[in-house]
Amino acid sequence: MIAYIFTTFPKPTETFLQREVIALRAQGADLRLYSLWGGEASFRGMPVERFNKWRLLTLAWVLPREAWRRPRVLGRLVRGLATRRPPSWINFWENMLGAGFACIHARSFRRNPPAHIHAVWGGAPATAAWILAALDGHRYSAGAHAYDIYEHGGDWWLREKLEPAAFIHTSTEMARLTLVERGLPGGKVVCIRRGLDRLPDMKPLRHSRSPLRLICVARLVEKKGLDRQLHVYAALRAAGVAYSARIVGEGPLGPELERLAGRLGVAADVTFTGHLPNHEVWGELLEADVLLHTGVIAPSGDRDGLPNVIPEAMAIGVLVLTSPTAGTTEAVEDGRTGLVAPVDAPELWVAALRRLSTDDGLAEGLRAAARKWVEGNFDARRNAGRLQERFAAAIAAPQDNDLP
Repeated sequence: MIAYIFTTFPKPTETFLQREVIALRAQGADLRLYSLWGGEASFRGMPVERFNKWRLLTLAWVLPREAWRRPRVLGRLVRGLATRRPPSWINFWENMLGAGFACIHARSFRRNPPAHIHAVWGGAPATAAWILAALDGHRYSAGAHAYDIYEHGGDWWLREKLEPAAFIHTSTEMARLTLVERGLPGGKVVCIRRGLDRLPDMKPLRHSRSPLRLICVARLVEKKGLDRQLHVYAALRAAGVAYSARIVGEGPLGPELERLAGRLGVAADVTFTGHLPNHEVWGELLEADVLLHTGVIAPSGDRDGLPNVIPEAMAIGVLVLTSPTAGTTEAVEDGRTGLVAPVDAPELWVAALRRLSTDDGLAEGLRAAARKWVEGNFDARRNAGRLQERFAAAIAAPQDNDLP
């Protein structure tokens, strides 16, 4: 049995994780699902054990008990707390949540030990897996993705948590290479992408793409570069290119972006839909000609890996125009599977969109190559199989997860 620890599960905006769980179960994996912060009580007939935060009050007697059993573990953590500053208060509390979960669940994991623990994210779930392993020698692996690696320079205890892991799962080569550059063993860090559980039928290229139907699916946060995207729309309007744009998603920058759209004179051309359920997002993609991704590196250092909506759009036949920031160009190769333009050069985006609206040969070639990339790289069943192989190898190999 594999204990799968999530931050929140199932989360509506993380359908890629739901597909991963479904694919693993289809291949016979026995999963025990844990959600540290909210989520639902079950998923597809599988129970999800949600962590009741009131149980943190029991740390008053649980923590001394676990400290008495393994004083070196507590000593290491206390020294770390006293000698290093967390990158942010959010990250501090994420790690405290994972540590609290580990201490409170240590006894139940001891009584009914899983064959393996997998922490989906490098924040709270990895903290939980790391401490559970240190307390009782459980085998574990951990995911480390863009937010874990780059936000404010990375998670507070990221390297300590990843070093004892059987393997480290990333979903982009960018993240894998960054972790290796930071000193983690290259043989431990594996890039296994997410995926689609089934490939949709490719829609036909719209014969007349004027006005251009543009779409962006993104959280309304700094790293998505949506202020730059609105300037692209203003440049399209100034150049006389007919278009309509829909921005699907919600986030703290929503009101500010809507005001900017008004100041730039594009409010009538751009619709902010807010959050939409997954089936409605697919409906939006069916109507769109081009997906725009204007990702940037946020002031905090956070950035995208490869947003799942990009290969999803590529799968269904939507053309993709992206900035070169982060891991997007692992799927969108300029002139082959999509087009790439620097985010602060709106005139280049206008030129690219003109080409996509008028050049049928280019558009069809990009669509065919994009679909082929998805077929080779974004199959949830195939990628879950690779993950399952890693779990099996980790379970078969002896491992000492004690903290040094």
